[in-house]
Amino acid sequence: MGSKREKVEELLKNIPKEGFLKVTKSPEQQLDNDKRIALIRKGNELFNRGEIELAKRIFITTGYSDGLIRIGDLYMEQNLPLEAFRMYYMAPYPKKVNEMLEKMAAIVRKWLKEEIEGSDNGNRQNR
Repeated sequence: MGSKREKVEELLKNIPKEGFLKVTKSPEQQLDNDKRIALIRKGNELFNRGEIELAKRIFITTGYSDGLIRIGDLYMEQNLPLEAFRMYYMAPYPKKVNEMLEKMAAIVRKWLKEEIEGSDNGNRQNR
């Protein structure tokens, strides 16, 4: 099995070139209010029936923040933090986004600290 550095580099290679977030123009501005309300109701029905992907598409299309947050919460319960982050970011839900960014930054700091400590120990052993 490879070193931590090799594992991190392998993980970084798998990051999509377009990044983790797909940001587009606001589609809810293209819908009239009646259509938007009808779609949101349909999205809520789908969500309640467990048809999450269809509900998510509707919530994204309509820019329905509450629905996106509920899907983000569901993804967190399913241990899918990057998907949850996307939903919170699109909602937008700054409190959750900032909390998650802090956690991600702490993880990266920990990895960097381990990498530095690991390379320091390696240098000492080679002396």
